[in-house]
Amino acid sequence: MSRLSEQEPETSPVESCDPVAMVVTPKPSDIGAFEVRRALPSAKCRSLGPFVFLDQMGPAELTPQTLLDVRPHPHIGLSTVTWMLTGEIMHRDSLGSAEVIRPGELNWMTSGSGIVHSERTPPHLRDRKSPLFGVQCWVALPADKQEIAPAFVHYAAGDIPVYESKGVRAIVAIGSAWELTSPVEPVSETMLLQIDLEAGATVTLPNDYQERGIYLLTGRVSLAGETFDPERLLILNEGDTVSVTALDPACFMMLGGAPLDGPRHMYWNFVHTDRERIEKAKEDWTGRRFPVVPGDDTEWIPLPGT
Repeated sequence: MSRLSEQEPETSPVESCDPVAMVVTPKPSDIGAFEVRRALPSAKCRSLGPFVFLDQMGPAELTPQTLLDVRPHPHIGLSTVTWMLTGEIMHRDSLGSAEVIRPGELNWMTSGSGIVHSERTPPHLRDRKSPLFGVQCWVALPADKQEIAPAFVHYAAGDIPVYESKGVRAIVAIGSAWELTSPVEPVSETMLLQIDLEAGATVTLPNDYQERGIYLLTGRVSLAGETFDPERLLILNEGDTVSVTALDPACFMMLGGAPLDGPRHMYWNFVHTDRERIEKAKEDWTGRRFPVVPGDDTEWIPLPGT
């Protein structure tokens, strides 16, 4: 999604639950077709591993009158991760990529020195009702790789490993867990899992990553005797063994990895260690010096405030 954050997520420490250091509660923002909840960045949690941005998209029912139409917009200095629980999105970018993403699949787009993309309801769904529910994350590129060549890779559901055991189903979207390894090749240590639990089921979370958190999408869960509602990001303490029990059928994302190699500046869709590089990106976008998106080159999102 392409927008400035209108409302800062709320953060609060958790003293009664040892594994949880902080809870981030995003506030909903209406972008027209549906609501978006942004959990990262927040005032007290600017990043989690390499992740500097986390949006929950929906859940919503789109109609021919309320389609998803995110016009072409630019990125630099990051990789975007798009992950769907229900529904489909048509991705197009300035490399010529054109790919519909569906549940269980993953889009990994590296902006590097600069890329432009659009996200829309696919043509075959534009004349009917269709659901949409997913998450989109940004992974900041390491400082020495911020200007690498842009790239796009789509990973089919059949290529992404799944762990199942006693009411637990976990998709290893990025990274490694339970002796399974995703085919996604990030440029820094990165982990993203989708974990579904039947009511009453318990899962012990992987403990191989320095920074970890879980974003609760549906259902209530219990950690160390404390109950947490959905639409919360729980920042976990480093090194703790953490078990999660579902009080209802529940679904959550686990994300994290190695800490960033330094602070990042963020403006709109631009992430970088150098403020001047972001200023140049702003000038280049306003001056129409970014590449266009083949097949979607008649519209674009202006720089905010212009």
